[in-house]
Amino acid sequence: MKLKTILATLLFVAAGIAANAQSVKKHGQLQVEGKQLQDQHGNPVVLRGMSFGWHNFWPRFYNAGTVQWLRKDWNCGVVRAAIGVGPKDSYLEKPEWSIGKAKAVIDAAIKEDMYVIIDWHSHDIHLEEAKKFFTLMAQTYGKNPHIIYEIFNEPDQESWEEVKSYAIEVIKAIRAIDPDNIILVGTPHWDQDVHLAADNPITGYGNLMYTLHFYAATHKQELRNRGDYALSKGLPLFISESAGMEASGDGPLNEEEWKKWIDWAEKNKISWVTWSVSDKDETCSVLLPSASSTGGWKEKDLKKSGVLSRAMLREFAGKKK
Repeated sequence: MKLKTILATLLFVAAGIAANAQSVKKHGQLQVEGKQLQDQHGNPVVLRGMSFGWHNFWPRFYNAGTVQWLRKDWNCGVVRAAIGVGPKDSYLEKPEWSIGKAKAVIDAAIKEDMYVIIDWHSHDIHLEEAKKFFTLMAQTYGKNPHIIYEIFNEPDQESWEEVKSYAIEVIKAIRAIDPDNIILVGTPHWDQDVHLAADNPITGYGNLMYTLHFYAATHKQELRNRGDYALSKGLPLFISESAGMEASGDGPLNEEEWKKWIDWAEKNKISWVTWSVSDKDETCSVLLPSASSTGGWKEKDLKKSGVLSRAMLREFAGKKK
């Protein structure tokens, strides 16, 4: 399916929606009611935006200029700071430097009136380090309604029992300081096993959501069916990472399946975030090496995934190409 065809299908979006419709000033403190993300007025909210790549691999984009450009040109209502945990130069090796990169994005998002996901971008459990990190984040930013905590990016081989136990401990640490802001809980096998969380959710805490990740060339109707099951059980879902290529992050885009996913998310009023603001030689990195570190990108600086992601975000915000 061609890009212009996909864009034509998005015309159901009301043309009168303001470009700043997803501002924190408009929606305020987010809350979860049943399976639905709502604003402070009790109205359903669908956040749409971009995730930065791993901070330790692409730190050059972790600055106010990039956040401002994603807001003003791409019309993101939310950005995701993917604070890498584990690989070289990540939080485990360079905690203070990593916190500085997180703060650069968070501070800029608050200034730009955006929501921001603080993502513990790990595939493994590091409980004590996570508690320390999120305690600091809650102490520093917990009074801001802009904040969303993502406490475990993509558990890989951990069981739901292990992930749930870990999550409860991190949630306790956050809620001791910040009683309100949304917390996103990962699910096993790269955020595919939402059905397991639906059958045995975390209880005793409010404003929790569970992450479902898709890569459209790999994950198709079977995973959407799993999402439907979770929703039928009342589990609130949030797509904190997604894109149109294979789960490896590479390979050709499947634009038809990508559109099906976006249609599914919009129909169910589920927020979605696209991966990623980076310039690696792979399909999912939306930028080419020519892209400035601080925004101001031209179409020649974008890969096809970047052109399409930007176009979708602008279309949903009611802006012309």
